[in-house]
Amino acid sequence: MIQQKHFKSRVRERMQKTGESYSTARMRIDASRGSVPGLAPGYPSRNAVSQYDAGLWQRVLDQSGVENPVASRPFSEAMLAGLAGGIGFMVFTFEYKTVTTATVVTRFHPGPYVKNLIERCGADIVQESTTSASLAQSKLDLALAGGSAVVVKATRGALPWFATEALEFSDSVDVVVAGNDGGSYLIDDGGGTLRRADAAELASARARRKADKHWQAHVAGPGGLTAEGLGSRIRLAVAETALGLLGEDAPAGIPDRFSGNFGIPGMRTWAGRLRDVRTKKGWTTMFQEEKRLRPALGQLRTFLDASGWGGPGALRPLYAEFLEEAAGTKGLGGLGRVSTQYRALGARWAALAQLVDVSCPADQRTALFGSMAAALDGIIEAEETAGRALAEAVR
Repeated sequence: MIQQKHFKSRVRERMQKTGESYSTARMRIDASRGSVPGLAPGYPSRNAVSQYDAGLWQRVLDQSGVENPVASRPFSEAMLAGLAGGIGFMVFTFEYKTVTTATVVTRFHPGPYVKNLIERCGADIVQESTTSASLAQSKLDLALAGGSAVVVKATRGALPWFATEALEFSDSVDVVVAGNDGGSYLIDDGGGTLRRADAAELASARARRKADKHWQAHVAGPGGLTAEGLGSRIRLAVAETALGLLGEDAPAGIPDRFSGNFGIPGMRTWAGRLRDVRTKKGWTTMFQEEKRLRPALGQLRTFLDASGWGGPGALRPLYAEFLEEAAGTKGLGGLGRVSTQYRALGARWAALAQLVDVSCPADQRTALFGSMAAALDGIIEAEETAGRALAEAVR
């Protein structure tokens, strides 16, 4: 299998450099990557990710021997995040009986982020789905036996280390089944430590949502992506990102009435609602009750900082890394100049996140929201300038 060949080549490279025997070189490489019994060859056993999906797929592609044809090394998390669509913006609030949610997404959304990543990385990736739990386990075990780490979809709250019915854990996420140790599956959920689940626990989590039931994917081969082909895909991805930020229309599949919730227009909408102290749509009225305010601020801070739908600096620093790396591709040197704008934007977004005081009393929320709106004003201006430069760099 390609995974085993890739790992063995690393072992032989070390042997040539150090003069070690095969067994010693393999032991040293396993130790450096934190190998544990049953783990797929070359799969890392620790380290958290910056962007959840791009980070997990970076590990899977690296373990499988897939390389960036321009750099002649494994794809970086930043490159995969950029190919997936990179950055974006979305804001929504929903009022329920006892809680009002505050959702802010700063990655490319609602476009097909993971689908873009899978298609644009150029690897030969096998995707399978079945309604049969037993068949799903057989396919999973077969891929693991061949040395592949396997990505599966699971309901987060149904995973044994969460085990909760809470609404915020009802979403479906990709996790990597990275090995099998004596009947216990080794699972990477991006948190920095491998988790474990038995066959029944994993099957239950995979079957919870009908749309995702027993889906899995693994890398069958490196594919044949060329440097020229990667350049074309980078150009396409960057143009798509710029359009999502600058466009005035609703994203594909979204009703036109929600166009003001996305991209830079969505940032303007959010700033306006933070300042609005008169209408029901204004955040001062929407979150006038302490029981609604505190959970919403906590949720907002998580969205801005955590790796699932955002990340440090609203993922702008990671996108800057992508642009710097992409600038080494023929015809895309202009992207390097735009990267400095997104590094600066990362600092602005990080400052905004720091303003979100989860313990803010309800009677001080208007002042808090006003401060956040003022910070957003500067972000919006800088996002417009950067977005136009991004679009110009790939024309």
